[in-house]
Amino acid sequence: MKERKLALMGKKLGMTQYFDDKGHVHGVTVIEVGPCLVLKKCTKAKTKNGRTDGYTALQIGFGKKAERKVNKAEEGVLKAVGGKEKARQHVVEVRVSEATLAKFEIGQEITLKDLGVKDGDLVDVTGQSKGKGFQGVIKRHNMDGFPMTHGTHEYRRHGGSIGNRKWPGRVMKGRSMPGHMGDERVTTQNIQIVKVREDDGALLVKGSIPGAKNGIVLVRPAIKKNPLP
Repeated sequence: MKERKLALMGKKLGMTQYFDDKGHVHGVTVIEVGPCLVLKKCTKAKTKNGRTDGYTALQIGFGKKAERKVNKAEEGVLKAVGGKEKARQHVVEVRVSEATLAKFEIGQEITLKDLGVKDGDLVDVTGQSKGKGFQGVIKRHNMDGFPMTHGTHEYRRHGGSIGNRKWPGRVMKGRSMPGHMGDERVTTQNIQIVKVREDDGALLVKGSIPGAKNGIVLVRPAIKKNPLP
């Protein structure tokens, strides 16, 4: 079985320019990656009461959370890592292989160095895309609309026919229609790393990534292609 790659949470700090050794300029996104605290380890092994998670994963947290905001359920998990002062604002479960799971312990901090990436590698970045509200079919689905001349009235940005009276006699499921656009979980794959700055815990990646400035993202080594050919 192929080893599941570790993923870390981070914050999108924004975009800037980066000049390489040859003087070429690149538009890059700066991501603050980690440190992430290991809050829990999910294993396939059975406990004394016969319970098991049934899979292997790390539950990691990112960004400090005020102690007054910790609820009872979180307080129980935090007992294993040192109490409420270790509370984290953002928590996610990352599926990993048993070999990767064995490398880390509860209460340990995982940093960018543990991700094992270098300049030129590819990563997959997952984030929450920007919300664009209620949009029509032209913006949402890239439809053409109707001619702006030749007698077209009040129908220029419509989507056209959505069905037929005889058959199917209804609107088919999945029809491209106006509606809420954006604000959804998006993964951009195979983004090239321009520079790894381990001392600063920062990753400079080529181009843009999902989400707004200061948005929380999940970074992992690319699943399909890594490293660059």
